[in-house]
Amino acid sequence: MTANVPPEQELTVTIGGVQRTLPTVRAGGMGRVPLVEFIGDSEFTNAVAQAMVALIPQGTEVLLTVVTNALPLAHELSDRSGLPYVCARKKRRTYMQNPLIQDVPSMTLGVAETLWLDGPHADRLKGKRVTIVQDVIASGGTALALARLVERAGGTLNGYLAAFRQGEPSVTVTALQDLPRTLS
Repeated sequence: MTANVPPEQELTVTIGGVQRTLPTVRAGGMGRVPLVEFIGDSEFTNAVAQAMVALIPQGTEVLLTVVTNALPLAHELSDRSGLPYVCARKKRRTYMQNPLIQDVPSMTLGVAETLWLDGPHADRLKGKRVTIVQDVIASGGTALALARLVERAGGTLNGYLAAFRQGEPSVTVTALQDLPRTLS
């Protein structure tokens, strides 16, 4: 059990022999949803990446993810597969050169965001088959915004890959496990 969280507000998942009890959080009008955390949990991140590497769509040349929680996962997938990865950010950085900017129209957690892809990083997608990597895909809003960045950078979307799929996202995603849409 996670500290200070009643057992009915948790969900236990097991991947590659590694078990985690996920607390749940309120997400807008969705009720309680499981909170997946890869940052700071190397054991869980490594187990998930090891299980996901076989799911990377054939023909993928580059992985694309977004800061923050999916970043350690994409890094471990890159390490295991030998594929490079590119990361979009949620804030503009002063060093960015001619960034591509993409609004995320709707977020599962009820927070609108903007994605920033540095120009030199966008160049790494040009002419490449790109697979989008996320920790959880629920509505698909972020996935679609990332796909738009791939298109604008001159790449070709090769698929969506996530550790977890929650509910019925607006995109077809390959995922290790399904999470319940809501727990209560």
